Amino acid sequence: MLKKFIFSLTAIMALSLVIMAQDKAKEVTLTGNIVDKHCSGADMATHGKGCVLSKKCLDSGLGVFADGKFTPFNPDSSAKAKAALEASKKEKGAKFKVTGHVAEGHFVASKIEEVAGE
Repeated sequence: MLKKFIFSLTAIMALSLVIMAQDKAKEVTLTGNIVDKHCSGADMATHGKGCVLSKKCLDSGLGVFADGKFTPFNPDSSAKAKAALEASKKEKGAKFKVTGHVAEGHFVASKIEEVAGE
């Protein structure tokens, strides 16, 4: 009986470690532009942060445009992205490195930083 218990406990612990390792593997880093959903089809090199930070565009939701695809942020990440965009000295074409994971179709950012020299 004790052997079965120990075996079961060991199996559960091993399975838990595998699940935790898979969650870590899902973390990704995207490099692209912070943009609103409304303007996500615009030319990112010429799209200004004044537009992105306007009420109309903020209300449509912020996301990251990377590799030709727009991925919306969750509300907390949207606030981080807005702060990063406001802190940028570039008026147009600023690139950001966004680290996090996708959950329920939204990017959950753990870190957002501007890419220097871009």
